[in-house]
Amino acid sequence: MFNKTRKRLGDLLLEVEMITPNQLESAIEVQKKTSEKLGSILTKLGYVTEDDIIQVLEFQLGIPHVKLEKYNIDKSAYLAIPESIARRYGLIPIKKENGTLTVAMSDPLNVFAIDDLNIYSGMVIQPVIASFDDISKAIDKYYSAQKAMKAVEEFKKEQVSTIKINSDTTEEQNIEEINNAPAVKVINSIIEQAVRNRASDIHIEPFEEYIKIRFRTDGQLCEIMRPEIDIMPAISARIKIIGGMNIAEKRLPQDGRISIEVDGREYDLRVSILPTIFGEKIVIRIADKKAFVLSRSQLGFNEYEEKQFHKMLLNPHGIILVTGPTGSGKTTTLYSAISEINSPDINIITVEDPVECVIEGVNHVQVNTKTGMTFATGLRSILRQDPDVIMIGEIRDRETAEIAVRAAITGHLVLSTLHTNDAPSSVLRLIDMGIEPYMVSSSIVGVIAQRLYKKICNNCKIEYTANDDEKRILGITDKETVLYKGRGCPMCNRTGYRGRHGVYELISITKKHKEMISNRCSEVELRNYSIQNGMVTLRDNLVKKVLAGDTTIDELVRIAYSND
Repeated sequence: MFNKTRKRLGDLLLEVEMITPNQLESAIEVQKKTSEKLGSILTKLGYVTEDDIIQVLEFQLGIPHVKLEKYNIDKSAYLAIPESIARRYGLIPIKKENGTLTVAMSDPLNVFAIDDLNIYSGMVIQPVIASFDDISKAIDKYYSAQKAMKAVEEFKKEQVSTIKINSDTTEEQNIEEINNAPAVKVINSIIEQAVRNRASDIHIEPFEEYIKIRFRTDGQLCEIMRPEIDIMPAISARIKIIGGMNIAEKRLPQDGRISIEVDGREYDLRVSILPTIFGEKIVIRIADKKAFVLSRSQLGFNEYEEKQFHKMLLNPHGIILVTGPTGSGKTTTLYSAISEINSPDINIITVEDPVECVIEGVNHVQVNTKTGMTFATGLRSILRQDPDVIMIGEIRDRETAEIAVRAAITGHLVLSTLHTNDAPSSVLRLIDMGIEPYMVSSSIVGVIAQRLYKKICNNCKIEYTANDDEKRILGITDKETVLYKGRGCPMCNRTGYRGRHGVYELISITKKHKEMISNRCSEVELRNYSIQNGMVTLRDNLVKKVLAGDTTIDELVRIAYSND
């Protein structure tokens, strides 16, 4: 058990010569003025790191160190202490057993915190040490789910679900009533929980007797909660208000947009509302503004691909195509590209539907078909704005394709996307859209096909021996081949996967490529020559990822074989 009479942190650090007496004295002087914790001050002053403090407490006092990301936290434990106390002291209970509450603390020497925990819970407190960041993330993760459920319960108790849009009252009265309702807490809690769970989408689906709320994380939908149906009208109304939609319209689909801040980061939410027989189904796409701009290494290119990608961006004119299905990360690649080439001496203009991220120094144009601002209309106007680089969100039709190709030929660098399965087919897609082969060959400088694969969760990763079918899929004949998979744990929601990464197929167009395209070569011919010239296919790149233990054979089959 923990003994309150043990030495103070400053004395311990002096004893092991991690700090000098002068450094301790300086830190204490700061503490007198700010009332901050000594450990935090020593860290800010650069005298020690948080890991140094953890090491001293673990080995000098025998206080166990836990990595919370690998710990299955007991629900009954963290619910024994309110979130306010957890945040105030920088701690979270992780285990409750036989009258003892094990608590992860960033400062296990804080006797006042331990006394408060003891009084509040009525249990013996057993402290363990964890980093402040790990504790903060755990508080966000575990308490946010409870917070959302609590908000739903409060909503039901106050019976605010009876709020309806009444034709006898003014719109201002209705909006004020809903804005003041506990529905605000419900929506805020759901969004916060989704962001902290790394979800890309929130699905709010009404059924006859309940609402199904699901998050899509790493490409997979998972049910989070199932509140009763009677709160749906107020939830729908609240989302319409903050999304700038028509609160009275319930018969037609609507789209909206919301900007929020969670834990100091800004997010864009794109809202889609679709009327169903049981009410309005709501899907909210979550976009982290900072996540769209990645470096070449962060995108996941191998060394060869990274060099080729950089070489493409050095072209003063031409068209670079990024291809793949919806949700394959094409927009992130485009934003990363224009962010890399962005500088004060060039004029970059984008035309997008929607604008996903605003990059300083770049002119973003939003497509609006209702007002006649299509991709083609926007492009024509952009060409009169003296652009150096043009980014087109998507080439959807022949008219847009023609303008894009002509812009590339006449001295502009054009970046855009297409919906095709692989790199070679995207070149020929332009020809299928009605663009003359000689114009395609004259304009195109590079093509990138991409997918997002799910990464194996490092917390529950295990190895196993591949069976004959798996070796056949991988195209290997070794007697024993070790593969990897995730067992499933709380960190990955029992899926075995955590996080996603890009995998690519890249063609840097050569003179021979241009000649073949002009002569209307087949997709097979273009693919075979590209492979001979250094292109690594999506499938072969994924095989490497599987053998390296980065992903599973199931992901290889899901991605590579869906292209066949």
